[in-house]
Amino acid sequence: MKDDLVIIHPNTSNQDSTQVKDPLQRKTWRSACSHLVSRDFLRVLLLGQILSLCITTTTIFSTKLAQGDNPVSIPTTQSFLNYLVLGLVYTGITIYKEGFRGWLHIMRHRSFYYMVFAVIDVEGNYFMVKAYSYTSLLSAMLLDAWTIPCVVLLSVFFLKVRFIRYHYLGVLIAMAGMGFLIWSDMEAGKNFPGSDYIKGDLFCILAATLYAFSNVYQEFLVRQTSMYEVVGQLGFWATILNGIQLAVLERNEVQAVEWTGSVVGYIVGFDIAMFILYSVSPILFRLSSATFFNLSLLMSDFYGLIFGIFLFDAKINYLYPIAYVLICAGIVVYNIYPTPDPHFKHIFSRNEDDKVADEKSPNTMV
Repeated sequence: MKDDLVIIHPNTSNQDSTQVKDPLQRKTWRSACSHLVSRDFLRVLLLGQILSLCITTTTIFSTKLAQGDNPVSIPTTQSFLNYLVLGLVYTGITIYKEGFRGWLHIMRHRSFYYMVFAVIDVEGNYFMVKAYSYTSLLSAMLLDAWTIPCVVLLSVFFLKVRFIRYHYLGVLIAMAGMGFLIWSDMEAGKNFPGSDYIKGDLFCILAATLYAFSNVYQEFLVRQTSMYEVVGQLGFWATILNGIQLAVLERNEVQAVEWTGSVVGYIVGFDIAMFILYSVSPILFRLSSATFFNLSLLMSDFYGLIFGIFLFDAKINYLYPIAYVLICAGIVVYNIYPTPDPHFKHIFSRNEDDKVADEKSPNTMV
């Protein structure tokens, strides 16, 4: 880096060193602003919007299932097909790339890390889908903002990311928007299509916290090994865990479901969107960070607002626009400066450092 090339001799005065650093700081400010219109930023922004549409799609299908004429609440079953397909596709890619021996090596030496990842991710999806049975579509979408401060804290203490004041300010502004959202829900009461909006909001916050752990942990993994390995192992272990949880918690619910064409279609649509989300998100983690990933997903609130009005006859409380403007303002402030790279200690010993470095490209899932 350029800062490493600047050598200050012992006889250099503080005034001289200040004169050297000021132009660099002004250049950094100009570079940061130009970063907002650079090709690299536009690329990750586009990826973020694709993921936002995926999130919106899963939310719509889950809401349709939970709040339709024949309500269906089978969150574990909804995610099972996604994990199964992820495991089959990306485990197959891993075996093709690494060989069967390489895959066995991964299973022997790294299974614990991926099992932890699977537990966090499965339970995050479970509580988020469950929340749609109790709260409104817009609340579920906007309460995802709680993930952001959790991701920031985990990134600082776990990934050793050094944020600057603009990043923290952006997060605080977005959190103020979330506060207005909860306030609006308390005032709205029965005006929103939810049976128990407080319970649903708490489920959303719990799911958002688990998502934060899942996102940061995934960034931790994909920055030191192949992305197809991470997604394949997640799918493999999550399928097993999801299947056990399905048999224990949802066996009776699945048997009671009236499997109409619309119910099957909603579940298949949900899983297709989830498969795209899990396939693309590791690329964004590589090109940017877990924090930027979650800030990008806040745009799904806008898409959810549009669909909520036309599909669910959602009524907008007067505090919702304030909440949304504050969240958008937080995104802008946060992105004034790019997120610094993490400095955590790698736990995977593998002679593929060059390969991991090369995977800083969008064409790296396989």
